[in-house]
This record gives sequence, structure tokens and C-alpha cells, in this order.
Amino acid sequence: MRKFSSLTDQEILALAISNEEEDGRIYSDFAYAVREKYPDTSKIFTDMSAEEDSHRRDLIDLYARRFGPHIPLIRRQDIADFIVRKPAWQVQTQGIEAVRQHARQMEMDAARFYRQAALRTTDAITRRLLGDLAHAEDRHEQAANAIELDRLPLNKRESEDEDARRRFVLQVIQPGLVGLMDGSVSTLAPVFAAAFATHLPWNAFLVGMAASVGAGISMGFAEALSDDGKLSGRGAPLLRGLICGLMTTAGGIGHTLPFLINDFSAAMVAAVIVVVIELFVISWIRWRYQETPFGSAVVQIVLGGLLVFAAGVLIGSS
Repeated sequence: MRKFSSLTDQEILALAISNEEEDGRIYSDFAYAVREKYPDTSKIFTDMSAEEDSHRRDLIDLYARRFGPHIPLIRRQDIADFIVRKPAWQVQTQGIEAVRQHARQMEMDAARFYRQAALRTTDAITRRLLGDLAHAEDRHEQAANAIELDRLPLNKRESEDEDARRRFVLQVIQPGLVGLMDGSVSTLAPVFAAAFATHLPWNAFLVGMAASVGAGISMGFAEALSDDGKLSGRGAPLLRGLICGLMTTAGGIGHTLPFLINDFSAAMVAAVIVVVIELFVISWIRWRYQETPFGSAVVQIVLGGLLVFAAGVLIGSS
């Protein structure tokens, strides 16, 4: 790989042209990727792509005047001094905030490149253009913010973020919470019934594991087959089923693991503590993501859990 310090003026300009072309394509890809869910942000990226194209034309005009029509292909990945960027498609899978942050980082990287390039060239016209582009990139983030204020005012930004939050709740939190509630509450009765019936922690552990895994498989299939997510907006059914099944299993295993303790009394105390923690975690999730009053959520979940726990104890002790 070449070192940046070894590049000639011709190669620096060729690299700058390549960079602008690539950045413009990335912004265009971002605009296309978010056009349906985030239309106003998509317009911002379209404007940024147009600005990169303007920079590219200025660089090509200067290059043609100095070195002729042929532009050698030199890319940032060919230069050892450049930090390797994540591919645009990978950034897009991480959500809209990751895309926005990546765009801001691109602007800062471009400004840094032009400042270093301007220091290396001895041609006055080239130095001036590179300096102007460095200044433009320094202002690019401010310009992007101005565009965002114009095209993406606070109410629209909040609306987009609220839409993203709603999708997250529908596609991840909801199936996970359903599974966690089912696993935590429905397995209480068989686990504690087995514990009080035999007073053997190992037996309670086996019953708890069987109930947790069985419930996880059942809930996973039920969630995956409930709907295809196209009309409800609940996302891919297989992903929902996986989330629901895993959380169901986790909810049951939580208060099953304490029964690995050989001492029955100690195992019971530990299991009860875990149950209390589970019920309050479920209440907190309902309060945090489903806007259920925390007191109401605690009463509903804890009361239900206590009733199931009591049923298990009574059946096991009979």
C-alpha cells in the first residue's frame, strides 16, 4: 500500500476525485435506503450527495487543466494512512442514528484529508482549491445541520424517532415481553410444586428445565405463526418467534437454576429472590416501553405471580 506522504500532486487530486465520487455514492445509498421510513432524512442525504458531486466537478476541472483528461484510479483503501470504513450496507443495518453518525464522521475525515493534501502541494491554485474544500467540509456538518433544521425540523425528527421506537417495541420488546412473562409466571407452579412435593432440589430443577424449554418451543412457534407482520408492522415472524421462544425459556430457567443448590432451604430462598427480581423486571419493562403506570404494572404482575406461586406450593404440599 502507498503512504500518503509519497503521493504526487497528480495522485492527490486523483485520490480526492475518487473520494468525492465514493462519498457521493454513499450519501446517495443512504438516501435510497431510508427513503420510506425516514423521507426527510433521505432528502438531507440527497443534498449532501449533490454537494459532493459539485466538489468532484471542481476537482476534475482543476485536474484536467493541470494533467490532462486521464485520471488514474487511486482509492482510499489503496493508501495506508486512511482508516478503513465500515461498508455502507453494514452501517445501514445498525439503524438511523448510526447512519447519521457515519455521515458526520465522513465529513470530518474529508476535511482532515483536504487540510493534509493542501499542505503537501506546492501549486498555488491546487492549494487554494484544496484549502477551500477543507473549509467547505469543515462547514459541511454545520450546513447539514442547517438543512436538517430546514427539512427535518424537531417535530419531524421526533416523529421519525418515535416511529423507530414503535417498530422496536412491536418487533422486539413485545414478543420478548410476552415470552418473559409466560416463562417467568407459567413455570412457577410446576417448579415449586415439584420442590414442595419431593423436597429434592434436583427434581425441581429437572421439572423447571423441562417446563422452560417446552414453553419456549411452544411460545416460539405460536408467536412465529401468529401473523406474517406485513399488516401489523410486527416484523419478520421468524425473528419474533426466536425472540419470544428464547425469552420464554430464559424466564423459566431464571428461578430454576437456584435448585442446583443441594440444600432445600437455601435453594428455596434463592429461588424466591429470583422470582421477585423477575417480576419487578417485567413490571419495569412494561412501564418503560408500554407506558403502563409502574404501580399498576407491579400490582398486575406481582399479584399474578403470587397466585401462580401459591398454587404451586399448595399443589406440591398436598
